Amino acid sequence: MTEETDPLAGVEMFAGLAPEERAKVSGAAVPRTYRRGQLLFLENDPGDSLIVVLRGAISVFRTAASGERALLSVIRPPGVLGEVSLLDGAPRSASAEALEETAVLALARSAFLGLVRTQPPILDAVMHAFGSLIRRLTDQTADHVFLDLPGRVAKTLVRLAGDLRTPLVTIELNQSQLAEMAGGSRQSVNQALGTFATRGWLHTEGRRIVVTDVPALRRRAGMM
Repeated sequence: MTEETDPLAGVEMFAGLAPEERAKVSGAAVPRTYRRGQLLFLENDPGDSLIVVLRGAISVFRTAASGERALLSVIRPPGVLGEVSLLDGAPRSASAEALEETAVLALARSAFLGLVRTQPPILDAVMHAFGSLIRRLTDQTADHVFLDLPGRVAKTLVRLAGDLRTPLVTIELNQSQLAEMAGGSRQSVNQALGTFATRGWLHTEGRRIVVTDVPALRRRAGMM
């Protein structure tokens, strides 16, 4: 199967399933597209579906009573969001917005439960993904305890770079958004980026951050 006929092949949650099992999942999902700046859902909306990102990028954020946003993560292909909704059906714990033209598959919780009854391995796949989510959240909490701000900025950049192995990795994220993810002020994050740029690890191009030395950032983040 090609990526077009098996869009879930590269998605970690479903990679362990047999092709015919993935076909049943993708067949039960609904394709959707979003323009840049369009909301997929808001915090406290019904948690009724899993979202698989096929193209583009989605920001996941919380909003304070004052209206201030806190960016939690950026999801790019082949990432997913809304895993918890498949298990408990509770309201959304965060909001999601398309950062660029984005295409997704939306798997309704009702369709997921129907698949589980006939395809038990699908539940195993979701439980594995849920465990990975818990580990990521635990890791992020530990970062705020054990890493200084430049270390958190470096680790955030490494996570955003993902598994790309190209010499230059372009991250479509402005410095304010990066500050939200790293848990620091924009001024402090800018200082960290300036230090990294001086060392030749990255440079900025407007809203873009171009990473030129991922291994150096990994070392600064204590990941090597």
